[in-house]
Amino acid sequence: MRLHLPLALAAFTLLAGCAATPPHPAIAPAAAATSANANDNLNAVVWTQTAIEHDLIYIQTFRDAQSRLLAALHDPQWDALTKEDRATPTAGLPPAVVLDIDETVLDNSPYQARLVKSGGQYDEASWAAWCKEERARAIPGALAFTRYAAEHGIAVIYLSNRAQDLDTATLANLRKLGFPVSGPEAFLGLGTVLPGCEQAGTEKGCRRQLVGRKYRVLMQFGDQLGDFVDVVANTEAGRKQAIAGYMDWVGTRWFVLPNPTYGSWEPALFNNDWSAPPAQRRQQKLDTLRYN
Repeated sequence: MRLHLPLALAAFTLLAGCAATPPHPAIAPAAAATSANANDNLNAVVWTQTAIEHDLIYIQTFRDAQSRLLAALHDPQWDALTKEDRATPTAGLPPAVVLDIDETVLDNSPYQARLVKSGGQYDEASWAAWCKEERARAIPGALAFTRYAAEHGIAVIYLSNRAQDLDTATLANLRKLGFPVSGPEAFLGLGTVLPGCEQAGTEKGCRRQLVGRKYRVLMQFGDQLGDFVDVVANTEAGRKQAIAGYMDWVGTRWFVLPNPTYGSWEPALFNNDWSAPPAQRRQQKLDTLRYN
């Protein structure tokens, strides 16, 4: 929500010739924020697709990870799985890096752009159709990093919440772009089963345990907290608690990437209630804004 100046002051500002200067976001007129049924995701998607800062953040992150990778490889005690996910001792296990796919190695902003243009919302059918187009581009820096890992004998595992039945299209998209793909086992999608482990919703804990049975994980990459650790309570406090014991791992074992277009951070703002009317969800998000 934006703060609004009194109409008299706004009128004075315009008469003073300041209309040529874009208003500060904190004092933009109300009409600018509500006209033409503005899509709240527009700026996020445009930034993702056009801002050079977006690309630089990704390149910077993957370059930094690459500069640390061989040291992690040669440290037999190094592991990027939490104690909850590490059920098998690492001794003798081959090394691997674990990466989320969407907005971590593949750029799906065209799908988000289509939703902005149409005024639509995410649904599984349109998402699956986009995935099957196999047209997602590589995230800047991801290709160079994964190739570097593979060249040094480090397995590259893609742990994604894309449905497991999208494996063929997903692996084809990755291969088209030149990402190292060792085979179907490289993709662990939603629906992958680990006997004896009960998956909670879309959390990735069971699949991380599955990777941990076969590999010593050197690094993990993702754009969501759930890419690194299971989030028991998706609230502001619960999200902070989930990573409280692992802050020292950020930038060394865990590499977190930005995603302003979607994510579990959003429903945490409206009690995870997607059944609530859009206007109600939006108001609850507005209520979380800070003004000082």
